Amino acid sequence: MNYQRHTAIVNRAVAGVRGETGDGLWTDEPDVPIVALGADCALVALARVNGDRPAVAVVHAGRIGVLAGVLDAAVHALGGKVAAAIGPTIGPCCYEVGEEIAQPYRARFGPEIVRESKLDLWRAAELALREAGAVSVERLDLCTRCNPGRFFSYRRDGKPRGGHGVIARVT
Repeated sequence: MNYQRHTAIVNRAVAGVRGETGDGLWTDEPDVPIVALGADCALVALARVNGDRPAVAVVHAGRIGVLAGVLDAAVHALGGKVAAAIGPTIGPCCYEVGEEIAQPYRARFGPEIVRESKLDLWRAAELALREAGAVSVERLDLCTRCNPGRFFSYRRDGKPRGGHGVIARVT
């Protein structure tokens, strides 16, 4: 598990090592579980789907990390053909942002990525993954803020709050 700081750093997982700064982990070693945690940020699972050695990655991809390239770094760390799944994330129904956030997102992903001051992080993560070369991207499109019975949300609950995670391992 990484010490998540909204970076573009994707570390190779090493059994028994925890707390390195980074927002993504990857491994091709069997039975080394990896985890990323979040509350509104996109949690993404990736898998290399070709080659003779399987590999997986997990990523904590918030608004800062997506623009910084954390998803690009994860796809490139795995190499080959990569499939991805984007888990529950604050949705475009609820993610209000200021112009300082909207402008760089529009510049990278186009004008429709922010509508009425609301960022579509689901779509931005998908576009970043596809730009990086992911051959398949699935989205759950479940809003963490709209679903208090299912998910924690920093923007809904503030601190203290809980979180949820994504776990992967090569078998």
